[in-house]
Amino acid sequence: MTRELLLAAFIMCVGLSVAGAGTHLYQWLSRQEAMLRMDGRTVLGAVGHLVMSVVCGPYIMLQMGWRQESGGTLSMTSALISAVVAFGWAFVTGLFIMSVYLAIRF
Repeated sequence: MTRELLLAAFIMCVGLSVAGAGTHLYQWLSRQEAMLRMDGRTVLGAVGHLVMSVVCGPYIMLQMGWRQESGGTLSMTSALISAVVAFGWAFVTGLFIMSVYLAIRF
């Protein structure tokens, strides 16, 4: 049981670290804030934004949960929901990255 939980935590860590690195790389290269979107000037641009949203989504969700409300406070509900969604999404992203790594490696 402990092995399975540690493996799931490792996969989430991989997904979250890839999402964070991808988000900062995207923001550095495109000089704009990363956000979840599907728009674009061309079809290729829209597909690029969609791929970026899927890969970088967990990190963007965590950032969205920590945004302040109008009174300068944090909403605990928003932070908890975004954290649950982000870590679940990070597991899926990490599972995809680990599968690609193992497919290339072996």
